[in-house]
Amino acid sequence: QVQLVESGGGLVEAGDSLRLSCVVSGAPPRYYAMGWFRQAPGQEREFVAVISYGGGTAVYADAVKGRFTISRDNARNTAHLQMNRLRPEDTGVYYCGLDDGRRTPKRANEYDYWGQGTQVTVSS
Repeated sequence: QVQLVESGGGLVEAGDSLRLSCVVSGAPPRYYAMGWFRQAPGQEREFVAVISYGGGTAVYADAVKGRFTISRDNARNTAHLQMNRLRPEDTGVYYCGLDDGRRTPKRANEYDYWGQGTQVTVSS
């Protein structure tokens, strides 16, 4: 079994920064991608960013390009999402997901495991 736990969310003002973390425990696959998604009230879970196992490939949603940076530390089974210049529309519950394999999927239904999520609220 695989467990993911997110942390680092909070209430900030527009223009501020936050750094989210996701720790993987249990028995993760040998190779896996890590992705971040977010979900606002009444909306579907949307793709934010994904990083390949080796870190050589990172893909971002257009809405966050240039502001967010995804990274990972495989020695610590941890992924991070550095979020700068936050906007009110970035508000939502942020989830990290794990996809078994060497792909970098952007669809939520392609992920095998999910964390419980961490709330990010950006005030204007």
